[in-house]
Amino acid sequence: MASARMETRSQDSPTANGTILSGYAARFNSPAIIAGAFVERIAPGAFSRSLGSRDVVALIGHDHARVLGRKSSGTLTLREDRQGLAFTLDVDPTTPDGQTALGTVGRRDVKGCSFGFQVLSESWRETDDLPERTLEEIALFEITLTAFPAYDDTTVALRSLEARQTGAARRVRMKAELEQKVRGLI
Repeated sequence: MASARMETRSQDSPTANGTILSGYAARFNSPAIIAGAFVERIAPGAFSRSLGSRDVVALIGHDHARVLGRKSSGTLTLREDRQGLAFTLDVDPTTPDGQTALGTVGRRDVKGCSFGFQVLSESWRETDDLPERTLEEIALFEITLTAFPAYDDTTVALRSLEARQTGAARRVRMKAELEQKVRGLI
């Protein structure tokens, strides 16, 4: 005799529909040449105080009119680990910007990130080449998806079952779901 198991019926969660993006908006101790004028690095822990006290948004291309998620709403999760500033972003696929983000990241046209910040503490070191700046404490305002990150080792990727589907299959499924919604079936 099989053991009794509770079953439930509900609509798919956003994760099952392929709306989760994740990656690193910044990496610690990774050099980036800024405007050809200096080399910049981010010290481990530079974001820690800011993450505990600030509301941060996720954007497309540093455009404040193109919000993809927000820490205070629970659609953006940020954390520091040994590598850098990791994030998870639950994107709304019913918005044009959400569709753009999911499409361009899913196709790997957009693979990197940037961030908007204010420097609270920094140090400089003169070298024979370019001066080196270390960001020791940062007030973080936003992370952004971008095709041209200053820090080359930032990442963003689609994290779901949808990532394994072809673009054509995704479009067919999204069209069918939209038609069902219009008819009130889901």
